[in-house]
Amino acid sequence: MQIAVIGAGVAGLAAAYDLLAAGHEVTLYEAKDHVGGLAAGFKDARWEWPLEKFYHHLFKSDAAIIQLVAELGFSDRLFFPRPTTSVMHNGRIVPFDSPWRWITFPGFNLLDVARFGLVSAYLRFSKPWRRLEQFTADAWLRRWYGDKIYETTWRPLLIGKFGPYYQEVNMAWMWARLHVRSPQLGYFVGGFQAFVDRLAEAVQQRGGVIHLQTAVQSIKVVENGRLALTIPAGEVCYDRVLATTSPGLLSRLAPDLPADYLGQLLNLQSMGAVVLTLALQRPLLPDRLTYWLNIPASSPHKSQNSVPFLALVEHTNYISPAHYGGDHIVYCGDYVTPEHPYFQMSHAEIEALFTGALTHFNPEFKPNWVRQSWLAREKYAQPVPLLNHSAHIPTIRTPLPGLYFASMSQVYPWDRGTNYAVEIGRRAARLMLKEREA
Repeated sequence: MQIAVIGAGVAGLAAAYDLLAAGHEVTLYEAKDHVGGLAAGFKDARWEWPLEKFYHHLFKSDAAIIQLVAELGFSDRLFFPRPTTSVMHNGRIVPFDSPWRWITFPGFNLLDVARFGLVSAYLRFSKPWRRLEQFTADAWLRRWYGDKIYETTWRPLLIGKFGPYYQEVNMAWMWARLHVRSPQLGYFVGGFQAFVDRLAEAVQQRGGVIHLQTAVQSIKVVENGRLALTIPAGEVCYDRVLATTSPGLLSRLAPDLPADYLGQLLNLQSMGAVVLTLALQRPLLPDRLTYWLNIPASSPHKSQNSVPFLALVEHTNYISPAHYGGDHIVYCGDYVTPEHPYFQMSHAEIEALFTGALTHFNPEFKPNWVRQSWLAREKYAQPVPLLNHSAHIPTIRTPLPGLYFASMSQVYPWDRGTNYAVEIGRRAARLMLKEREA
């Protein structure tokens, strides 16, 4: 078959890798000037390694990507440090990433510790997700953890992640986070860009063709049941097409999809991501240990919280600053609705707003610590799983013959991430191959 893959992110590349192995011709079309999607990186002239635009790591349980890494002969480039994850509590940075740290957490008494441990163990070691998707995380967590624990730990996380949707997200999403995640976090020598480059190279070695800066403008059925893609150079036809775009973009590219499938695409909700990356001349967090710092949020309206972003990630408390020319790398990251003002504000405005809050974490911080900054924004970053979400997920095989769809909105109940991009891409490829054989 002649197959087109729209999008050269990790899902598209993983699918192409398998389709090529089965003997088919594959062409990838990528609107941006680079491969990798949200896992792509950038490199300052002073750095040895590239850095991700959107902070990234793996978990020990990320079987799909670890398997692909092994197939690529890249396992020796993957390593798993054990960084510290902390929370802000009463103005202090408090580690909160192990049973011992839960026991010693100053916001809990012994009864809280017991309750937190028992409920967390139930979620960690059981698989009730189909039942849990019938409840909102807000209601379920409050009931079983109790008001105190919920208000201290889970409500701020839900607000930060889902903003105005925080009381509507289903509990299966939270179960998936607690069920599979590990305290050891994986990273690549050379960053995730090294992995992406190796995967793209493997695709090209198998005969795949990657067209960068080539946005697909439409998909339509033509004679002989083939699919025509409109690109800047004209029209090209394929036997099969796999779209790894956002649901909204697919609905615009393929308006001939049946109304019920288009409705499913358009009804899916998602949050955007805004990340300011700072290269600092000195460490920011006083403990010099915390990699990931969760920040309490009391309101989904950013202006009503003391800190205008969700998480502060000091990357160089995880990966040595020696790889970044001695810079101390800090991400200030947030999830916001696609219509949020953060998508209209200038780089300078975002930097002023976000860095203005850094004295909350280190009173000594001064703006002149910032050597350089970078801003990354993506309107489709975090799917929002509402009640009974599994019944509303669009199928990978669309009703339009020959057209397939693979996105982060379909990896549910799992949370979005590079591992699940690999999984959904390879699952789509298997389905395409199976239906070809049938």
